[in-house]
Amino acid sequence: MINLKNLRENPSLYKKKYKERFIKNSDQLVDEITSLDSSIRQILEKQQKLQEERNKISKELSISKDKKSEQFLSLSKKVLNIKNDIESYEKNLSEQKQKINNILHNLPNIHLDDVPVGQDSKSNKEIKKSGIIKNFNFKIKSHDEIGIERDLIDFDTATKISGARYVITKGNIAKLERALINFMIDTHVQEFEYLEMNVPIIVNEESMFGTGQLPKFSKEQFSLNTGAWLIPTAEVSLTNIVRDKILNYEDLPLRYVAATPCFRAEAGAAGKDTKGMMRQHQFYKVELVSVVKPEDKNNELERLTNCAETILKKLEIPYRVILLSSGDMGFSAEKTYDLEAWIPSQNNYREISSCSSCGQFQANRMMARFKDLEKKIDYVATLNGSGLAIGRTLIAIIENNQNEDGSINIPAVLHNYMGGIKKI
Repeated sequence: MINLKNLRENPSLYKKKYKERFIKNSDQLVDEITSLDSSIRQILEKQQKLQEERNKISKELSISKDKKSEQFLSLSKKVLNIKNDIESYEKNLSEQKQKINNILHNLPNIHLDDVPVGQDSKSNKEIKKSGIIKNFNFKIKSHDEIGIERDLIDFDTATKISGARYVITKGNIAKLERALINFMIDTHVQEFEYLEMNVPIIVNEESMFGTGQLPKFSKEQFSLNTGAWLIPTAEVSLTNIVRDKILNYEDLPLRYVAATPCFRAEAGAAGKDTKGMMRQHQFYKVELVSVVKPEDKNNELERLTNCAETILKKLEIPYRVILLSSGDMGFSAEKTYDLEAWIPSQNNYREISSCSSCGQFQANRMMARFKDLEKKIDYVATLNGSGLAIGRTLIAIIENNQNEDGSINIPAVLHNYMGGIKKI
């Protein structure tokens, strides 16, 4: 959630930023926030004055010796009237707070100044490319064609069991999937000193609110009839570890990694990636989360992105790094790098990781704070990134390492994780 104090001090900045994020009626929304904020502050000031007056009169009444005097009765009546006024202000205050929260809870983060301004992916900026794209001397096949032909990937049975956009992996492809998870976790823990966590995949509404999935994106999530939610990413569980906490300065940075199933309703995805494993309702992902001091967030984003890139380099998957435009970023992000892996059957790069700095936006929603060196309390900064999405990494390996006979070469870094298997 945006910092109301910052908006109060510089509403023109927020109007500019929200226009650049293509938020409808952004000027009116900011004006409404400032108006409601002013109203709330006035009500609180009046309440405080009435409370002080009531306390003063109550003190006079407590020391009065004549409980039946006209003055005593008059003051008693005044206290009652003040009490009624305070209750009336309280009701008005509650209504004003609900109105302002309805706006604030649905407004995205504002982007950093080095983010390209644009409405969609057309304005994204390519930062670099890495790796060598292979030239195949035979007709290449897609991952789903290879998997189905070799009876290693089964979409039909998964559809019968669960519906569209589910998959069953079998045999050595299932083993490769597991090997990828272990390899990624080991790399992030051993090389980059992330703390491995096993976290819940069912979370409450407060957790989904904290990281920004609720209330705005409820239709894109899987909800349970208990009021709980299936996580769309381990970012939700990992980031909420610091919810409602005040950390010490020396505790930071915190870096967490987890491998979990992720669940997405994919509302609005009709007609997109209908074949293969590219867009699923359920998939595994290794997630990285950092909690840092605000002044360290920019360096941490570069570090986190490098951690995800390292996985692609070790797997020898060609990729590129994209800086997302203001209109293409996620709700909670202030700056995002997408890593896109080369997918031969599509002759295109496709997203395999998204690495974002959320600044203090999520921390504000979660009340995640820390004490600085002067013992002043401030919000932490949070970052997250995929390190990597397992299904899409599997796709990239199958397609980039395919042979004419349909076999798949296993990247050297995974040989030990595959029990010495070098080709499947």
